[in-house]
Amino acid sequence: MASGSLAMIFPGQGSQHVGMLAELAAAHPLVTDTFAEASTALGYDLWQLAQHGPAEELALTHITQPLVLTGSVAIWRLWREQGGAAPAFLAGHSLGEYSALVAAEALAFADAVTLVEQRGKFMQSAVPVGTGSMVAIIGLDDEAVAAACQSASTATEVVAAVTFNSPGQVVISGQVAAVERAIEACKAAGAKRALPFPVSAPFHSPLMRPAAERFAAILEQVAIQAPKIAVLHNVGIEPCADPALIRQKLVTQIY
Repeated sequence: MASGSLAMIFPGQGSQHVGMLAELAAAHPLVTDTFAEASTALGYDLWQLAQHGPAEELALTHITQPLVLTGSVAIWRLWREQGGAAPAFLAGHSLGEYSALVAAEALAFADAVTLVEQRGKFMQSAVPVGTGSMVAIIGLDDEAVAAACQSASTATEVVAAVTFNSPGQVVISGQVAAVERAIEACKAAGAKRALPFPVSAPFHSPLMRPAAERFAAILEQVAIQAPKIAVLHNVGIEPCADPALIRQKLVTQIY
């Protein structure tokens, strides 16, 4: 039975680290069982990689995405196994939306793991490693961040305000030089901090459109059901029961 006062938000890239979930797994075999299921789908030992790294490998997006998804699903399964209530709403930051769809039984876990691996490969190949970055701007309003990004962009170097996490926290994404210029402009406008994300590409920026086009063809081959728990999507916010529209939102979300 769903709790009308409860919602859950699943994390996206940046929350991974070497040794993650070790203590939880030691107490609850369900965690390593979930990682074993993901490892079978991926063809390599995801738990071994999560526990021993190296950190640089965990930051590669085609590894980060299935890793964070699997950790999220493991915690979700443990929550439900121990009698935790089903929330009224689910949501997720970026790839966390896939974790939410798995929890809502709209997407099979094995399908989701391989999907986000491909999503990561397409997103990484859209922009070479090291040429893009993402930074959270703290303490500046949305309009000022967007204006700073516009002033920092050129015909060949792009940066954009891409995720609006909360009032006073906006993530910018783009080519490294443009992001650096935008950071300086944001600080000059009164931003308190600029926090870089441990990711390997400028996600959710217009630079990701080629990745979205490639991913759309893969996504068409995967079964999606109407969610059993309402999922608030990154694009449009409102819940959706139409699998075709969910596919569209997942593609648009990339860029």
